Amino acid sequence: MSAMLVRWLYSLALWLLTPVYLARLWLRGTAEPAYRKRMGERLGRYALPPRRGQGGVVWVHAVSLGETLAAAPLVRALRLELPQMRLLLTCSTATGVAAGHELLQAHDDQTWFPYDTPSAVRRFLKRYRPAVGVIMETEVWPNLMHAARRAQIPMVLANARLSAKSQRKGRRLSWLLQPALASFHRVLAQTARDAQRLRDAGAKPVEVCGNTKFDITPPAKLLARGHGWRQALPRPVVLMAVSREGEEAPLLAAWCEIAAPRPLLVIVPRHPQRFDEVATLVQRSGLSLVRRSAWADTPPDAAAAVDVWLGDSMGEMPLYYAMADVALLGGSFEPLGGQNLIEAAACGCPLVMGPHTFNFEDAAQLAIEAGAAVRMRDIHGAVRRAVALAHDPRRNDWVDAALAFAGSHRGATERMAQRIAKLLSGLDSA
Repeated sequence: MSAMLVRWLYSLALWLLTPVYLARLWLRGTAEPAYRKRMGERLGRYALPPRRGQGGVVWVHAVSLGETLAAAPLVRALRLELPQMRLLLTCSTATGVAAGHELLQAHDDQTWFPYDTPSAVRRFLKRYRPAVGVIMETEVWPNLMHAARRAQIPMVLANARLSAKSQRKGRRLSWLLQPALASFHRVLAQTARDAQRLRDAGAKPVEVCGNTKFDITPPAKLLARGHGWRQALPRPVVLMAVSREGEEAPLLAAWCEIAAPRPLLVIVPRHPQRFDEVATLVQRSGLSLVRRSAWADTPPDAAAAVDVWLGDSMGEMPLYYAMADVALLGGSFEPLGGQNLIEAAACGCPLVMGPHTFNFEDAAQLAIEAGAAVRMRDIHGAVRRAVALAHDPRRNDWVDAALAFAGSHRGATERMAQRIAKLLSGLDSA
């Protein structure tokens, strides 16, 4: 089957599913109103003209919050390499859009990432005419890459990763994905294993640059606030960081098995639309609850006595890591691939991980080897280990190991920014 026919069938499927796609966005907007705003942008239709300026447009796409945070140091480095650049930032989720606001300057633009139909991506590229496109981590869209190639827009897959699980899934769609991967002018991989898998999947040229997440500096204000909250508490704190659906109920069951007096348990769900659901689970377990949204800067005195705090706020993960004596890594206790564990290390928070960290396998192994993290087989064992560590007088050794681990792998951002700048200048023709 030819690549053109496969892409045509893919495009037809997307076109038929467009009403379903828009309906899902509208329903998601019930909990997160941002999804109902400027929905036309998803189809490449815009109400306002793009901002104008002298510099060329550098387009960065970061699908969600994690990728936007990873893009932040890269955007800052690109501004140093390309002082006249104008940033075009696209995201696909409300959390990504909210975090992306902080990266914008006067002549920059931010919009929703277009649905991957031929007409939507053509309108998007014609409107903004980027000098280069930088896609963060794992996003590969066949029609977008085809349209960018025809428009002679160089595309870079930055901070690229590909797990063994994703590689196996991708083989089933190789007719569709291989031409798209081959269209990237440069693939900048996180690790050697990522690079080899990407080459095997059809990407070229590929080089290893490291992980930009190691170059993220947690906001000092949030760290100070978190440390202040911890000092005001009379007992240790165990954090369930960025929990996913299916993890909280087993966590709470395991927590109830811990003999009193227990540490304070703080749960921060990944998705804001699940805040109420998780609050209900806590209450049904018989544990007392207070929500972060109930106060501004300082927790009320009564909050110190409850069993569980629900972290129902956005953009405050460094605060939660700073106040925790130890964190359980969300997404790793169900087969979901884990979460960004580098942020915890950068905040000096020791980690207890579950068995499923395939999205961050190299970082997870390095953290274990550095003494910044430990892996347990299930949530029950992880809870017991976390509680023991929270009381362990040698915990400060783990804190030092976490900070050392986070600081020893910096530099990826500068390497990627230099490579992208060379591509724009025409000095990198590989």
